[in-house]
Amino acid sequence: MAIDRRGQEEYARPVRRVLIGVLVVVLLAIFGLWRIDNPRMERFRSAIVDKVVPSFDWALVPVTRVSRMFDDFQSYARIYEQNQELRRELQSMKSWREAAIQLEQENARLLDLNKVRLNAQLTFVTGVVLTDNGSPFRRSVLLNVGARDGIQDGWATMDGLGLVGRIAGVGDKTSRVILLTDTNSRVPVTIQPSGQKALLVGDNTLAPPVDIVENVEDVRPGDRVVTSGDGKVFPADVLVGQIALGPDRRLRVKLAADYGRLEFLRVLRTPHSATIGTVGGLIAADGPVSEPEPVAEGTDG
Repeated sequence: MAIDRRGQEEYARPVRRVLIGVLVVVLLAIFGLWRIDNPRMERFRSAIVDKVVPSFDWALVPVTRVSRMFDDFQSYARIYEQNQELRRELQSMKSWREAAIQLEQENARLLDLNKVRLNAQLTFVTGVVLTDNGSPFRRSVLLNVGARDGIQDGWATMDGLGLVGRIAGVGDKTSRVILLTDTNSRVPVTIQPSGQKALLVGDNTLAPPVDIVENVEDVRPGDRVVTSGDGKVFPADVLVGQIALGPDRRLRVKLAADYGRLEFLRVLRTPHSATIGTVGGLIAADGPVSEPEPVAEGTDG
C-alpha cells in the first residue's frame, strides 16, 4: 500500500506542474491579447466575447437567484415590520374598543336612569357608587353625595330599573346605602294586580322573600311588586321587582334593579309629613268655636 501511494504521488506531481504551466501560459496569452491595441485585435476580441459570453448564461443563474433571494429577504423584512406595526395598532384599537364598550354601557345605564317614570312630586339627586362594602352579613354601597347635596337619612335610592335600598348614614360628601338584600332591610310592598300588602325581607340573596301576605292564593309568579308607601319610609309605587317562586317553594321577589352593575344611583327626595305639635291639633274643629259669655257680677238669682 505504501508503494502504491508513493507511485501515485510521483505520477501526480508532474501532471500538476504541467497543468499549472499551461494555465499560466493561457492567462498570459489572454492578458497579452487584451493588452494589444490594434483594430484587428479589437475585432478579434469582440468576436471572442460574442461567442463566449452568451454561452455563460448558466453561470449567471446562481448570481441571479442569490440576487432574487436578497430582494425577497428585504421584502420579507418590510412585510414583517408592517405586520408588527399592524399588531401594535390592533392592540391599541382593542383598548379603544374596550373603552368604547364601557362608555356605551355607561351611557345606556344613564339613559335608562333618565327614562324611569317617577311621581311628579318627587325630585332626586344622582350619585356615583364609590365602593361596594358587601359582606356575608351586610350589603351596602357608598355614594359620592352627602349632606352638602341635601341628602337625608332614610331616603330611597334606585337605579335606572328599580328600587335599590335606602340611605342609612350621611356624611358631608358621602352617604351609605343599605340595599334591599341586606338582612336589616324591611320594605312594605304592594303586589299588583291583586293589591296584596306584604313585607319584603332581605336575606343576603338577589331574590328576597315576602312575608305577611294577606291571601297567598291571589299571588302568582310574575306579579308586579311596588312600594306601598306605608309607614312613610319609601314613596309609593316605586318598582321593586316581580314575584317568583323560589326553590324552597317560598314566594320571593326577583329584584328589578341590576345589582351586578351599580354605578349610578338616584336618591329620591322624600317630602316630610306634617308633624303634630299639640294634642288639640290632632282633631280639626267642625265650625268656629264660640267663646263663653261672661257672667255679669252683682245680679240677683
